[in-house]
Formats: sequence, C-alpha cells, structure tokens
Amino acid sequence: MTVRNRILILLSAVAVLVAVGVASVLHASARADRRDHTQAGGPKVIAGKVTLTGHGRMVFRTLAWGPHRDELVTVPVADPAGPRTASGVKCLRFHAASGTGVCLQAVHGPVSDTYRALVLDSRLRTRDRYDVPGIPSRARVSPTGHFAAWTAFVGGDSYAGTDFSTRTAIVDTRTGELIPSLEAFRIVRDGHPYRAADANFWGVTFAPDDRTFYATLATGGRTHLVRGDLRTRTVTTLHENVECPSLSPDGTRIAYKKRVKGLPKDAPWHLYVLDLHTLRETALDESRSVDDQVVWRDDHTLVYALPGDYGADLYTVPANGSGLPHRLLSAGVSAAFLD
Repeated sequence: MTVRNRILILLSAVAVLVAVGVASVLHASARADRRDHTQAGGPKVIAGKVTLTGHGRMVFRTLAWGPHRDELVTVPVADPAGPRTASGVKCLRFHAASGTGVCLQAVHGPVSDTYRALVLDSRLRTRDRYDVPGIPSRARVSPTGHFAAWTAFVGGDSYAGTDFSTRTAIVDTRTGELIPSLEAFRIVRDGHPYRAADANFWGVTFAPDDRTFYATLATGGRTHLVRGDLRTRTVTTLHENVECPSLSPDGTRIAYKKRVKGLPKDAPWHLYVLDLHTLRETALDESRSVDDQVVWRDDHTLVYALPGDYGADLYTVPANGSGLPHRLLSAGVSAAFLD
C-alpha cells in the first residue's frame, strides 16, 4: 500500500470519527433542548375537545409555554395540576356560565392591535362579536348565561394609580342588545341623584335574576360598590373602597379587592368579603396584593391570579378569613367553574 493510500484511509477514518462525534453532540443537545423546553413550558397541554358544559370541570386561559399558550383549556376540578386539554381558542380574558362564554381577544394588525369581545356557545363557537375600545381588563357572564359584561382600559393600563379611564359594556346574549357603556346609567349616591364627568365603572358581577348586577364606580377620588338595575338603567352606591366585586353563588356576599393604607402604590390591595345584609367586612388571610376580579369556586372558596413564573398562577383562599392561601395551579388565569 502506497503512502498516499494510507494517508487517504487515515483521513477517512478521522472524518468518520468526527461525524459520529458531532452527531452524538447534536443528539444530546436536542434531547436537552426538549427536556428544557418541557421544564420551561410547565404543565402538559394537548389539543382536544373543550366545551362549556359538564359538571366538575374548570376552563381557563393557559400560560404554559408552547403552541397552546393563551388558549382556553380544561381540567377536572379534582385534578387541576393534571394534563390540560386545549381548545384552539385564544383569549386575553375569559369567563363562562350556563354554557355561555365571553372571550376578550386581541386582533393583531400591521400597525397596531385592536380588541374584540366574542360571545361563545357551549362548544366555543362564536355567536356574536363586538368591538372593544381599549385593552381588555375584566370579563363576566351572568349565572343564567343571558348576559355578559366586559371592561377595557381606554386611558392608562393599570388600576393601581388614578390616571386611567375604563369603558364597561353589558350585552344580552339572547338578543344581542348592547349597552356600550355603564356611564349612560343614572347614578344614585347616598340616596340622591348624582352626576359627574369623572364617573368611571369597572368589574361587573351579576345576580341570577337577570336584572341585578354589581360593579365598581370611581368618582371624586373614591371607589364605591354599586348595585345596578338593568331594567331601570340605574346604579346605587352601597359601600366605599370596593374594587372588582364578585358576587357569591348564594347571593349574600361580595368578594373584592380593597385599597389598604401603607401598602405600595403599585400594589395597594388586599382581599375582603362584604356581607350584603350587614355590610360587615371580613379580611381574608392573603398577605399579597391581588389585582384580579376573584371567582367563587363554591360558596366557601375564592380563586384568583397572582404573578408567577409563566405570567400568573391561580390560588385559592377560604372566603371566611379562616385559612391560608393555596396554589391551585401554575400558568393560568381567568378561571370559570362549570356547573
């Protein structure tokens, strides 16, 4: 064998060894990437069928990294940390009751985003859509499914300060009749008619009678819980320092966030529950500032979002102030519990 042939054989062997080494490194790297992606992405999410019917399930917006991030997903209430079934429907804010859902979405344009509200049927099909004049903030469906409400920021983007304005709309999901702004309602404050240019509403929650609702009214530097009447188009003040109210399933209490003196300006709230008969407040055993419209899982337990590794996690706390908070699930917001 000539020297030239020996050199060629040696070079070929070296090339094979290099190729094997590179392939091994790439394979190991790919496995590590997949493993890291799974860890970084959080809970397992798979595509499937999601409906707004079925007892013992919850639907929410998942924030787990991956192709299904921001989609509505469902899990059993008994296994909230289990695998999530993804719907393909993306929402920024969401709520549902009695087989009707409301989904606030961003519509991405070439220059800027716009926003819309979708009224969904029990199979998440769009029944109606409405323009939303700002950044979506709150969404709620009445217990009967006959009404839906949403709030958007039309000036500013946070409730923490005072330099913001909101627009809150209510729609009859049966007829499509839209009340584009609660600012058109007559205000009764402390028993007297009241008008003010700075009146601002947000955070609607409905009673099951298809007439009564509650919301926050801000005016004159103060916030008030108001009771609204959809027939007379009137709101009446009930209690001060109430934001983002949520009516209990039995209709006797309001859970809400309350500004507490001494807390940071960008995180000024603690959770409270108000007895509507006595107007007695109960502080809940959650020491962190909660900027959310809480949801009642049942008559005894509240669910709300707090910042987390993927954007937000959902927590629970007893509604009577008797127990500590507990993390329900990671990487999720905007929960609805199906009947």
